[in-house]
Amino acid sequence: MPVLNRAAEMQETVAGWRRHIHENPELLYDVHETAAFVADKLKSFGCDTVETGIGRTGVVGIIKGKHGDGPVVGFRADMDALPIFETSGKEWASKTPGKAHSCGHDGHTAMLLGAAQYLAETRNFKGSVAVIFQPAEEGGAGALAMINDGFMDKYAINQVYGMHNEPKLPVGEFATRKGGVMAAADTFEITVNGRGSHAAQPHRSIDPVVASAHIIIALQSIVSRETDPLKSLVVTVATTHGGEASNVIADFVKLTGTVRTLLPETRDLAEKRLTEIAQGTAIAHGATAEVNYRRGYPVTFNHDAETDFAASVAAKVAGERAVDTGMAPHMGAEDFSYMLEKRPGAFIFIGNGDTANLHNAAYDFNDEALPYGISYWVTLAETSLAV
Repeated sequence: MPVLNRAAEMQETVAGWRRHIHENPELLYDVHETAAFVADKLKSFGCDTVETGIGRTGVVGIIKGKHGDGPVVGFRADMDALPIFETSGKEWASKTPGKAHSCGHDGHTAMLLGAAQYLAETRNFKGSVAVIFQPAEEGGAGALAMINDGFMDKYAINQVYGMHNEPKLPVGEFATRKGGVMAAADTFEITVNGRGSHAAQPHRSIDPVVASAHIIIALQSIVSRETDPLKSLVVTVATTHGGEASNVIADFVKLTGTVRTLLPETRDLAEKRLTEIAQGTAIAHGATAEVNYRRGYPVTFNHDAETDFAASVAAKVAGERAVDTGMAPHMGAEDFSYMLEKRPGAFIFIGNGDTANLHNAAYDFNDEALPYGISYWVTLAETSLAV
């Protein structure tokens, strides 16, 4: 079954919604205008329930099928933008300097709204569909905030599915995989404490700059010498801050960075060894190191049966050859992971074509992908809740 005729007919309208959201980006939980726009649309479609304020600014709409009671399946889209100055040059570019939909959440929201309208019109299924619009995916754990507000139990959601656009994947194609599809994302801060002095008298100091340099190099041995090469791990020291004058050895240096993993045991190893190496290397140079390691989003883990099902649905929309079920996992992170910890489900990628990469100032969502995303959501609903 190709793209649904109705989804193709809706493209221009849904693109208008998408571009409106794109012009008016909001960050983290401060998505009040976007959430109001979503809620108004869901009400106008005739959703049976529209609840706002979940996880502070999340929105959930419930659409009941016309064939009686049955299970409830949840579909999730994210609404927040990024703190980026957009350079796409589009007519609908961000009107707010320093904020931009450079990850395509505007497209995710628009596709799910299009599907909600279609499903509210047809209701050709047994059970209910929960359309979930969450804030604060970009580092704010909005999915967890919504879960903590109890919406999954309140609406008895049995399964949950998510979707993200993928630049360079051709429009009309999908990709997914079983197991870890996106990485866990942890952050760390290492403060290397030494003793400052005049830069011309290094012997009077305990130089935290030298110690931190050795720590930065030593941390890479966690990846190269302590981790199975087949078990993905990234350890990145992203910033170093220490001192202000070229003729003064500072008292301390602060390092910050991230750790990305796909397996719990690799995550545990990385946390343990990062702390030991930082502190041990500092001591070897006469300094000390304080380590603050913070666990962030968990691994986005696709469940086997639900991944097979999602792939089969995508194949109905795009054809079997247009669905990659063995994609390499992304080492980026995604807070849909929290929903997959609570319910079985799957996360899938939809092609955005030859566009700028995600989190790039020149990025824009490709509106040609809209009918494919709408068709995927609708087919997923009607197949999982078949009469």
